[in-house]
Amino acid sequence: MSGRRSLVWLGLTPEPERELPAAVAALRPRPADLSLAALTTAERRRVERLILRGTQRSWLGYLAEVTALVVDAAEEDAPAEEDASADGDVSGRGNRSIDADPHAALVAGEVVLDHHRMLIGLPGAGYDRAAPQRRALEQALLRLRNRADKGAAA
Repeated sequence: MSGRRSLVWLGLTPEPERELPAAVAALRPRPADLSLAALTTAERRRVERLILRGTQRSWLGYLAEVTALVVDAAEEDAPAEEDASADGDVSGRGNRSIDADPHAALVAGEVVLDHHRMLIGLPGAGYDRAAPQRRALEQALLRLRNRADKGAAA
C-alpha cells in the first residue's frame, strides 16, 4: 500500500464540494472585470480539481485559505487591538476583503468547521493539525452570528 494514495478523506461529506464554491467566491476580492458567476465557476473548478487529483494535504490547505477568508470577514469591523491578538496561522488579515458577505462567511465557516470536526474519524494527524482552524472558526462564527442577530434586531 506504500505507493498508493489514500482516498479515505474523500468520504467525509459532500457539503464542501456543494456549498463552498459560491460562498468562497463571494468572500474573495473580485477584480472589476470578473462577475461573481465567473468567480464561482472558477472556484467550483478548483474544488473539483482538488477532489479529483488532490491529496488530503492539498484539500486541507484549501480549507485553511477558506478559514482565513471567514476569519477576515468576521474581523472586518473589529477594533485594531483584536487584530493584533489573533493567531497568525489562520488569519489572512493582510488580504482582508472589503465588505465581505456575512451570509457567505457564515456558510463557508459552518461547512469548514463541520468538516474539520469530522476529521477525528480519519487516520492520521489531520484532526490535530486543524485544531487552530477549528478554534478560529468557532470564534469567527460567533462574531458573525452576533452581527447577524444585531442586524436582524435593528
